[in-house]
Amino acid sequence: MNWDDTGFLISKNKYNENSLIVEIFTKNHGKVSGIIFGGTSKKIKNYLQIGNQLYVSYNSKSENRLGYFKIEIQKAYSPIYFDNPKKLICISSAMNLIKLLTAESQSNIKIFNLINDFFLIISNELWLKRYIFWELDLLKDIGYDLKIETLVNKKIINEKILYVAESSNDKKIVPNFLIDKDNNENDLKTLISGLKLVGDYMDKTILKPNNINLPLSRRQLLTILE
Repeated sequence: MNWDDTGFLISKNKYNENSLIVEIFTKNHGKVSGIIFGGTSKKIKNYLQIGNQLYVSYNSKSENRLGYFKIEIQKAYSPIYFDNPKKLICISSAMNLIKLLTAESQSNIKIFNLINDFFLIISNELWLKRYIFWELDLLKDIGYDLKIETLVNKKIINEKILYVAESSNDKKIVPNFLIDKDNNENDLKTLISGLKLVGDYMDKTILKPNNINLPLSRRQLLTILE
């Protein structure tokens, strides 16, 4: 089985002294794992930063065997943010979520385009707010549409609008910007609250029922922002 495609590097692990096993989310073949021989060499490893877009040639003797990649760099996104630890961790968080929440070898152009959109978002001044909605779009594309507006009650306290999500044993204030999409809220504390709320939903509803932990990079993103 042989094909050429473009894709984003979403994970990498050492295979042996000279090679890596990587996962690449490709435009036409979805998430694919393979070996990059010589992936630890100085010539290649600089290209293999998480999030970078690569042109890949894939070769495998059969669909049931791990194949190997030959790669060329197309867009080096990660090095742009080497001096911005918050955005660098956000890249790692986003790519880890793609890795965990997508199936192997299933083409999904929506997810591919969503990754493309991510790198437009991360370059924006209001990147954090837009990233939160990016996560919600990701959940929607994999079948978990968190319609927050249907889960809250609107209350007016001290002439301020509050949205409250209540259950039998819990009550949470939902940041207004998650309900009112035209809200211009950019207060960091409020945005962190929204990021935490989406993460809690993801953890309790999707990950824990499947014995999967919320990625360390997603938790680190909250820590570095606080």
